[in-house]
Amino acid sequence: MAAALVALEALVLVVLAVLELANLRSIRLTMGVTTTAFFLAAAAGLAWCAWSLWKTRRWARGPVVMAQLIQLGLAWNFRDAPTTLMAIGLAVAGVVVIAGLLHPATTQVLEEDAAQPRT
Repeated sequence: MAAALVALEALVLVVLAVLELANLRSIRLTMGVTTTAFFLAAAAGLAWCAWSLWKTRRWARGPVVMAQLIQLGLAWNFRDAPTTLMAIGLAVAGVVVIAGLLHPATTQVLEEDAAQPRT
């Protein structure tokens, strides 16, 4: 579940990057291009971590938890109208992913991965 939600978050970042690119204006060209690049880089990182979680790679848990903590901070900043619904969505997704990653069954599976030799 956590890997699927993180993959969805990566997809949302790609959509935001495309929207930012579609709204480029010459007056804010540098800001638009760098924002697009940031969204794409963050999406690639989250997608890689989601794939790694799906493949039970233990290292991916740390970056994903950090991304979710940042997301919870964003949710807090968006808590006032008119972005309250966005804040709720960000907070729910962040809490669900963190809970999924810290669940004992997840920890057991990821620890089993650490015990297996790599080829």
